[in-house]
Amino acid sequence: MIEKFLKQTSFTSVEDYNKNLEFIIPENFNFAYDVMDAWAEEKPDGLALLWTNDQGEEIRATFAQLKEQSDQAASYLQSLGIGKNDPVMLILKRRYEWWIVMLALCKIGAIVIPATHMLTKKDIIYRNNRASVKAIICVDDAYVVGQIQAAMSESPTVKQYITITDHGKPIPEGFHDWQSEWRQAPQFVRPAFVNTNDDTMLMYFTSGTSGEPKMVAHDYLYAMGHLSTGVFWHNLHEGSLHLTVADTGWGKAVWGKFYGQWFAGATVFVFDHEKFNADTLLRQIEKYRVTSFCAPPTIYRFMIREDLSRYDLSSLEYCCTAGEALNPAVFDKFLEKTGIKMMEGFGQTETTMTLGTFPWMEPKPGSMGIPNAQYDIALVRADGTPCEDGEKGEIVVRVGDKKPIGLFKGYYRDEEKTREAWHDGLYHTGDMAWRDEDGYYWFEGRIDDVIKSSGYRIGPFEVESALMTHPAVVECAITGVPDDIRGMVVKATVVLGKEWKDRAGDDLVKELQQHVKKVTAPYKYPRIVEFVDELPKTISGKIRRVEIRQKDAK
Repeated sequence: MIEKFLKQTSFTSVEDYNKNLEFIIPENFNFAYDVMDAWAEEKPDGLALLWTNDQGEEIRATFAQLKEQSDQAASYLQSLGIGKNDPVMLILKRRYEWWIVMLALCKIGAIVIPATHMLTKKDIIYRNNRASVKAIICVDDAYVVGQIQAAMSESPTVKQYITITDHGKPIPEGFHDWQSEWRQAPQFVRPAFVNTNDDTMLMYFTSGTSGEPKMVAHDYLYAMGHLSTGVFWHNLHEGSLHLTVADTGWGKAVWGKFYGQWFAGATVFVFDHEKFNADTLLRQIEKYRVTSFCAPPTIYRFMIREDLSRYDLSSLEYCCTAGEALNPAVFDKFLEKTGIKMMEGFGQTETTMTLGTFPWMEPKPGSMGIPNAQYDIALVRADGTPCEDGEKGEIVVRVGDKKPIGLFKGYYRDEEKTREAWHDGLYHTGDMAWRDEDGYYWFEGRIDDVIKSSGYRIGPFEVESALMTHPAVVECAITGVPDDIRGMVVKATVVLGKEWKDRAGDDLVKELQQHVKKVTAPYKYPRIVEFVDELPKTISGKIRRVEIRQKDAK
């Protein structure tokens, strides 16, 4: 399959990859037709999706079955008046139907807006009106349906509400019943024209540290940009069974559960569950013989607290991580317990993977890796001049005359925000890093997260990494607290291991402070340490340092 889209399909070194990665870009590329339906013809009985849930239910779908089901869904959505360029919001958690609907909307040229099930009425109204949402397809969850119903009267652009229920359950007022209606639609006829490569295919609302969420708009080539995510970073192939831990409302879902994996012809494994539990997840990997795994460092932090000798993880061949920076201590412990080196990657909602650790590289614990050859990556100072090796700067993408495959189109309906991030031939990520002499990049934090204390610039990640080497610490977040003398001081918000909770107090605070002074430069130690039961996180598992800062400000 990938030979249709790449001039060279395998690489042996960083130099080979950087020199020879070149995409073959068809006119009017459409992932649903050009990849998924092509697989349905090439290997109709190949297992595309293996879905299971915490109730023990299981669905195995071949490529041919996904084609048939997505065709039927496309026809049903057309019968409801949904078509080209219509924005459709999906709030489906990890239900099996999410994959069907994603393909169906791609086939009819609609714009997909995946969203988290944690949205409130206010959030839904804002998204509906900002994007002129025409339809909402949601899971039959009492909270989700309640918030959508509460938002209806203030969402004039939404014409159709569709809920996916379990058979036999009553349908909420004002909603179509997906289960009883979608298979009654007429046979699907592919539209004569679906899209150009520049049309908008997908949008995500992404939150910054202030203001309302921005709408990140992606074109149809965004899907192709993830070929390198699945085939090269995840190192997938036909026969791989890949599990990425991500909610479908988060961009990481299409990074790890959709585009790149199916470019490789791999099987996407989905575990639909309500509450994360490390033991349960490990049992799924063991039972289904998962070969490839990707999750945020948060998940790995909880996994290594388990006795991994109790699980048969011999099927695991490859493990990756992204979503936040990886503490070297977690890398080392996971390697010690499994023999597997985690391969870190970096990107944003606005991009595909921009930096990564590839199979032909030796990972450096805590490093994001090297620039993905489909992007021209640089580090720049505040004045825009390039950084030297070892110097901290902002990660930027040099755009030039031609937008790289995978980079977003802009912030939908917000030219001002687009210009703030994308100007003078550069896309500014807002993330800080430094580069070593081997070309590996090391994350420092968001520009807004960097702490300026007594003239020093301190990246949260370097202090967190030091703290994580202490056996008491399960998780931690470093933030800055205003200080009259130093400008800001370093604060550590710490989650302790259960065997250490009884020791939470001044003595342990001093022990942690001394530990940081020994592991890293003494001026970086946290002058304030707060013990908490859990850290505030996004639905994707990222630590929300901004929430800690806001709480401290109050």
